[in-house]
Formats: sequence, C-alpha cells, structure tokens
Amino acid sequence: MASPLRPRAVRLLLLVLPSVVTLAALSATVAVAMVVQERTIREATAERVMGVAESIADLGEVRATLSAVTDAGTPADLADATDLASATAALQPLAELVAASAGVYYVVITDDEGVRITHPSASERGVQVETTNAAVLAGETFLGTERGASGPSLRAKVPVRADDGGIVGMVAVGVLESSIADDRDHALAGLLPWGIGALIVATLAGSALTAAVERRFRRADAVAAENAQMTRTTAALREQSHEFRTRLHVIHGLVSRGDDAAALGYIEDVAPMRAHDGGATDAEPIAEATMHAVRAELLDLGAQAEFDLALAEDLDEGAVSVVANLCRNAGEAGATRVRCVLRDDGGRLRGAVEDDGPGVDPRVAGRIFGQGFSTKHDTTGFGRGYGLDLVRRTVTSRGGTIEVGPSALGGARFAFEMERA
Repeated sequence: MASPLRPRAVRLLLLVLPSVVTLAALSATVAVAMVVQERTIREATAERVMGVAESIADLGEVRATLSAVTDAGTPADLADATDLASATAALQPLAELVAASAGVYYVVITDDEGVRITHPSASERGVQVETTNAAVLAGETFLGTERGASGPSLRAKVPVRADDGGIVGMVAVGVLESSIADDRDHALAGLLPWGIGALIVATLAGSALTAAVERRFRRADAVAAENAQMTRTTAALREQSHEFRTRLHVIHGLVSRGDDAAALGYIEDVAPMRAHDGGATDAEPIAEATMHAVRAELLDLGAQAEFDLALAEDLDEGAVSVVANLCRNAGEAGATRVRCVLRDDGGRLRGAVEDDGPGVDPRVAGRIFGQGFSTKHDTTGFGRGYGLDLVRRTVTSRGGTIEVGPSALGGARFAFEMERA
C-alpha cells in the first residue's frame, strides 16, 4: 500500500520548485544587472578621461607652453613652482575650464620631468608627481587606477609632443574612485528595491499552483524591465560622450582664437559656475568656434566643410548640437564635401546640411531618426545611431521640424527649422 505521504511530498515539490527556480533566476538576473551597471559606468568614465587627456595634449597652446619651459629644470635639478609660474598662469585657467566642462576631478599638466604645472590644489604645483610616469614621458599612454595626492583615482595619462615630435610633458586627467563609487551606488539604489520587490512577489506567487503562469509572466516582465533600464542607461552615457566631444571642440576653437570670455560664457551655458566678467570679441563667437570645430572634425574624416551663415544672434548649445551632429553624420557616412546653411527668420532658426555622400535609402528614410538606428558599422562596441535621434529631439523640443531628402551635391540633405532658445 502506497504511503499517503508520497503524493503530498510530490505536490509540495511541485509547489516549491517553481518558486525556487524563479527566486534563483531573479537573483541571478539582479546580480548580473548590478555587474553590468558598474562595468558600464566605469567604461564610460575611462573613455571620458582618456578623451579629455588626448584632446588637451593636442592643443597648440599646451604644446607651445610646455616647449617653452623644457629648460626650466633637469632630472638632477627639478624646476619648482617659481620656475614654472608663467606656464601655470597660462595653463591653469584652461585646465579648470576643461575640468568643469568634462565633469572630471582634476586636469594635471606637467613638464618633461613630471613636475606639476597645473593642479586643483596650489600647494601641489611645482611638485613632481608621486606615481610612476617614466613610460608616459617616454611616449606611451596610461589608463588605470593609481593613488596620488588626491587619493585613488581612475586616470588617463598622455604624453605631450612638441612640433618636432619630442616629448615636452604630459597631461593627466582623473576621476576619483569615490566619485565612481557614488555613481554606482546611486544607480544600484534604484535597482535594488525593484529586485527585492520582485523576489518577494515571486515568493508569494509560488504559494499556489495557479500562480505558476503568473510567475513566468513576472519573470519575463522583470527581464524586459532590466534590459530596458540598461538600454536607457547605456544610451544616456553614449549620448553624453557624443555631446561632450562636440563641446570640447567648441571650447578648443574659442580658446585657440583667444576668446577666453566667450569660452567662459559657453561653459556657463553648459555647466553654470561662479559669475565672471568680460564679453565676446566678435558678434558670433560660438558660431565661429563651431565652424572651426566642425571643419577640424570633418578633416579627420576626409571631408571639407563649407558654411553660409547669416545670423542676427549667436548660436546656443542646442543649435551647436544640431549643426555639429548633422555635419558629423555626413562625414561619417563617407561624404567628401559638406555644406551648412543657417538663417535667422523672425525668431526661428532655419538651416540645411547637405553633402555629396551616398545619400539616404528611401526605404529607411523614415527610421533614421530613431534611437540606435544606423546604417554605419559599429566599431566601438557601444552602439551607434544616437546623433540623429538627439537632433530630432532637440528640434522637436523647440517646436520645429526636420526633413531628409536628396541633395544638389549628390548626397543627402537635412533641412530643419526651430525656435531660437
């Protein structure tokens, strides 16, 4: 005679097993999401500090200033703060502007012996850096975590070369590990309550056989919600990196032209700081700097940029973003000639960017403004297709429209109009 306990044990197993499986799956999903979230934040931060360091090391003003102080000290008799005072006066304001715009903790520029010329703390200027820099001063780049005067930080170090190729110093850009940890904790704080809640709901749902289907739906919804959250986080980080490159080029253009006041004004628009004095040196400094930045970026892509501007007032950050992204998109698509026309029309900005590239396939014309959509191959591993989505959102947020069609140059033509900021 069969024991009555066996059917009960089987029924109990059938009730408990789905709950155990659900709990294990959700726990694993939450754990993976946490790891991926932290890795995404760290990779984005590493890319940002390296990009800032390389951009500063390539500035003509930085290379010229460091070349002028190479004889201020020797390995046996290092230069001090007094020896490097003129270089500090020239480069410290630039370092502070870029650090504020890029959202990094410090921008340190040294001479060819590793003696600090710029540093957030005045007491550290004229002091040789503690960490090993021989490889960087020999021509290599460095990306990693080190402990310095400010504590552990994720930092990038890039050598600065003179016009003849000789190394005249280095640029170090860092973000404190404590700041990265705060970003991670903030992101996980929004994820953990959801994960805990999902586990509790799954446990309660497993108390009855009728909840089995509901548990499977909850598990599917949970995975979809996590994937959507990770997609939004990654898209936001990609967009921020995408826009930062444009902003840094504009700052580069303003500083190169000597428009310090205009550069400060642009930084105030992007990241408001303390009040400052001074005005622009010409009518539209941001427009001029934008043309300079776009020309430089398109030259790197093998394209020539042409501009036809008739503006009653200077460009704001949103207009700069639209113009830069449309021009960059044309260059990345393979164009060799890009033309941009901008006009003021009764409080609205009207413009068009056209090129001689391959054009836009009519079959995908209706989808090119969607987030993540791109016909170009992704070589970064982080995804493409954010520039045109950002353009669409900027234009529509100002009550405007944007259209794509064939260009007289043989490629694509993007025409837009929107309200002035």
